[in-house]
Amino acid sequence: AILHGDLVAYGRWISEERFLHALNYCMLLPGPEAMQLATYIGWLMHGTLGGIVAGIFFVLPSSAILILLSWIYATYGQIPAIVGIFGGIKPVVIAIVAFATYRIGTRAIKSKAHAAIALAAFIAIFFLQIPFPLIVLGAGAAGLALPRAEKPSAQPTDAIQYPSHPADRSGKRIATLASVFFFLWAIPLVALIAWREVNQVF
Repeated sequence: AILHGDLVAYGRWISEERFLHALNYCMLLPGPEAMQLATYIGWLMHGTLGGIVAGIFFVLPSSAILILLSWIYATYGQIPAIVGIFGGIKPVVIAIVAFATYRIGTRAIKSKAHAAIALAAFIAIFFLQIPFPLIVLGAGAAGLALPRAEKPSAQPTDAIQYPSHPADRSGKRIATLASVFFFLWAIPLVALIAWREVNQVF
């Protein structure tokens, strides 16, 4: 919702349709969709470097805050004042999530059929505790069954001229990128295993 407000409603960097298409795609990917969305928009606007910068600076502030809060809780978690502060954070987080759900939902849900799918997904994950991938597959199947008039277009039809960043899909480049990302992922993991025992990491 914050990304939508800054990039669509206020900044008008991208269109509503482009934002929702990107969000839908990121929801299908494993991992945090908000970070993936920020990275994609950074790439869309400024190429590979823009995507890297957007992804890094999306993660760093929240990571620093989480590390600080974790340290405070681990060190002073038994003090009544600290317990009260952390207890007060919970309803704030719930309010933020509820507002974000409402704000994005009112833009993404455009028909009764969409509302029915969203309600069924909520019941499935909250009350029936069905695994999220199965809910995504079920929602996709329900979307395919919708009448053509209720289906969104395959690609955004906005008139905004975005910079094009043609991707080099050669096998060598893909293998190089996969190797680089693997080592970037493995380095902190190996360092953590070296610092702690394996059974404490996994």
